Amino acid sequence: SRTSGPNWADPRTVRKAAMTAINPHGSSLNHAILSVLVQNRPGVLARVSSLFARRGYNIFSLAVAPAEDDAQSRITIVVDLESAPLEQMVKQLFKLVDVVKISELDPRRSIERELLLATVRAGSSERSQIVELVNIFEAKILAVGGDALTVSLEGHPDKLDDFEELLGGYSIVELQRTGRVALPKLDRAARLRAATTPGNGNDNQRKVG
Repeated sequence: SRTSGPNWADPRTVRKAAMTAINPHGSSLNHAILSVLVQNRPGVLARVSSLFARRGYNIFSLAVAPAEDDAQSRITIVVDLESAPLEQMVKQLFKLVDVVKISELDPRRSIERELLLATVRAGSSERSQIVELVNIFEAKILAVGGDALTVSLEGHPDKLDDFEELLGGYSIVELQRTGRVALPKLDRAARLRAATTPGNGNDNQRKVG
């Protein structure tokens, strides 16, 4: 019998094919993590953010801190793969003169962490419930007030999402999340896919100075 091909009349087939082309990690993930090594100079972060805004690229989160070399910083960007193809974002980032190296981390083969801080109103009837929630998630109580608690949780962003959702059942006064940072897993299956400079399939780092 003849094997039938994809049914291109079905919108679901078209969408699945489009997402596979956009997302190298498969259609089930709608984000990618870019680790961007840049020169530690004034205005670099503003230029990176401006690039994404001008091109209409959506960012889920962005975190920046000094790298191993004091002259460089590492920007961890979680990008929305439905706003633009990943390859297009990487090519545009490489146009910025301060960008030294771009590494793409597969979310399935990376260790991701994020920090959440929240101040929650905690009356006498609610305090024990919030403390129990903190214990279940292995979070920490950082400060105790007469009618409020400040708590923190470090972990995978999905865990923080669940914790934040349950805290929403109480009165959240303030909440802050750092945005995720990530490193490749230390096992044989982990792969750090270095994005290459456009025009050279083997070069993943720009020579500086």
